[in-house]
Amino acid sequence: MGLADASGPRDTQALLSATQAVELRRRDYHMERPLLNQEHLEELGRWGSAPRTRQWRTWLQCSHARARALLLQHLPVLVWLPRYPVRDWLLGDLLSGISVAIMQLPQGLAYALLAGLLPVFGLYSSFYPVFIYFLFGTSRHISVGTFAVMSVMVGSVTESLAPQTLNDSTINETTRDAERVRVASTLSVLVGLFQVGLGLIHFGFLVTYLSEPLVRGYTTAAAVQVFVSQLKYVFGLHLSSHSGPLSLIYTVLEVCRKLPQSKVSTVVTAAVAGVVLLVVKLLNDKLQRQLPMPIPGELLMLIGATGISYGMGLKHIFGVDVVGNISAGLLPPVAPNTQLFSKLVGSAFTIAVVGFAIAISLGKIFALRHGYRVDSNQELVALGLSNLIGGIFQCFPVSCSMSRSLVQESTGGNSQVAGAISSLFILLIIVKLGELFRELPKAVLAAIIIVNLKGMLRQLSDVCSLWKANRADLLIWLVTFAATILLNLDLGLMVSVVFSLLLVVVRTQMPHYSILGQVPDTDIYRDVAEYSEAKEVPGVKVFRSSATVYFANADFYSDALKQRCGVDVDFLISQKKKLLKKREQLKLKQLQKEKKLQKQAASSKGASVSINVNTSLEDMRSNNAEDYKAMQVSPGDKMEDATANGQEDSKAPDGSTLKALGLPQPDFHSLILDLGALSFVDTVCLKSLKNIFHDFREIEVEVYMAACHSPVVSQLEAGHFFDASITKKHLFASVHDAVTFALQHPRPVPDSPVSVTRL
Repeated sequence: MGLADASGPRDTQALLSATQAVELRRRDYHMERPLLNQEHLEELGRWGSAPRTRQWRTWLQCSHARARALLLQHLPVLVWLPRYPVRDWLLGDLLSGISVAIMQLPQGLAYALLAGLLPVFGLYSSFYPVFIYFLFGTSRHISVGTFAVMSVMVGSVTESLAPQTLNDSTINETTRDAERVRVASTLSVLVGLFQVGLGLIHFGFLVTYLSEPLVRGYTTAAAVQVFVSQLKYVFGLHLSSHSGPLSLIYTVLEVCRKLPQSKVSTVVTAAVAGVVLLVVKLLNDKLQRQLPMPIPGELLMLIGATGISYGMGLKHIFGVDVVGNISAGLLPPVAPNTQLFSKLVGSAFTIAVVGFAIAISLGKIFALRHGYRVDSNQELVALGLSNLIGGIFQCFPVSCSMSRSLVQESTGGNSQVAGAISSLFILLIIVKLGELFRELPKAVLAAIIIVNLKGMLRQLSDVCSLWKANRADLLIWLVTFAATILLNLDLGLMVSVVFSLLLVVVRTQMPHYSILGQVPDTDIYRDVAEYSEAKEVPGVKVFRSSATVYFANADFYSDALKQRCGVDVDFLISQKKKLLKKREQLKLKQLQKEKKLQKQAASSKGASVSINVNTSLEDMRSNNAEDYKAMQVSPGDKMEDATANGQEDSKAPDGSTLKALGLPQPDFHSLILDLGALSFVDTVCLKSLKNIFHDFREIEVEVYMAACHSPVVSQLEAGHFFDASITKKHLFASVHDAVTFALQHPRPVPDSPVSVTRL
């Protein structure tokens, strides 16, 4: 029996009532709280805890994407290495890396001597910075490492802070060498900090202030400095340490004075090595197309010279200086000496700028040749990290070498992998093979350095080419060369940059000013002095400057404008002011006399006295009028025309026109300023333009402006140039539009003159 049957009808009714009540409650609940659709859920989700979690997740995803983009931007190896075409590029990069390492080995040993350090530190500087650049650099073809110009700049610093002698007493060589390593490594860290900082704040454009003539003149002078610094190794001399201005001159004089003390064996060693290297380089140039890779002359010279020195005993028998002990293995990292920062900051900034200028110049040349892009800011960061980390591992500042970069490109190098391979090859030499070169003569390293200067010394021919092409660039080249030779590398660079910028300012102060004329039946306007077909529009002068107008040339612009217009504007304005002043003084005297006579007439009682006073008043008025006419004749013969036409001038409201005053009128009624060359305006330019409007309106010439660019117009508005007297109606899109308008409005109306306050 069921539950309903067992409990009876009363229980059944109660159960049904309870069920209905529950259903009604459920129905009321859903009526009060309807089901939420998707829009309601999203609306509520904005304030709930679950959407806040979604916001955190979105923020974390954006931060992760941002960090990933930043990492890929500053670590380019993560971008190009996964897509590296192994089959197409690996063999070329392998051959190129070995070829560059073969050059890197002798140059590293030699350029360490330029920096005033032991040769082994040149090997360190050929490993650490090269591998760091492989990770962070964007150029696929430049060879980072030791470079002659950078090394000689470092050498000038190390020799000045750690000289060979102090107070005429010789310093212990071990102590001196350790101090020089400390100075060079600290300098490298500081150079790296400068370069990384400039790169992070996007100061890669800084190198644009180093023009090509400046860089070529500077590197040529640096090549001369390098050449002179190697003479002591070529002749086997012991020279005093010279630093600062004229140090090169003192070194040359000391070499000439000590030439009789030269070691013949050292001179012969250097001469033979130099001749052999020159012959090998000539063969490489002649057989460039036939040879798969250049003959490694420097490496063969190192091996041969080391073997001959060891076999013949050049050091012990003939007294030839050799490299000495080369420690095997790598040195542990050392913190820089921060106490030296204040002494090195100036030299470090100069070295940072020069190193970056050389690297980015070569990088852009190769990038343009092979069709890829070099990021100048990332190059600053890459070079900075190379020098920063290299300095911690006791390297000296590096840049890229032109000769090695050309070899890397010509031997099939396609990417930075070639640099990584060369650095690993140098690592192998440091760990295992470096000590084999302890008997290598320093004269051979000097010969390698001097022969590799051939390319930079060829830049002396720039004097002839720049003489024909551009005398201003020639002046920059000569000043840079002379300043670097006489004042040393750091001061020479500062002087040359300042001079080049001043020359730019001077050249903008003396631009080409011209009066434009219209080419018949066209809307083209050209300089009437250069184009015979261009003719001036009657009654209109069109003036143009080839440079922007700013504080340094605003006065020159105004003077040239007045001169080219053929009117002595300042003289006319001064004469006009004098005549108007005299007229006002005469009127004032006349009024004073009239008041005096009126007082006398009022005080007189008799009629006869009144008649006499009136008669004398009329006589004085007629005398004053005659005096005023006589005053008008004074400016010259042209005043006679004004006197003859006195009745016509009297119709003018105030008689202040040039014609009424008897002054000569300009032969044009409108002046148009072609401002197409303006790239910006400053406050001095604004005042100068306002003064031009004022001065030419004083001589009854209306001024218009044409061909202003939109940024210039915005700057004019920001400087409150336009007002009630100078409106935008005086501004035209082209010169032809301004000329057309000026011809329709030939001269300002004298009855309502427009006044502009002169600033």
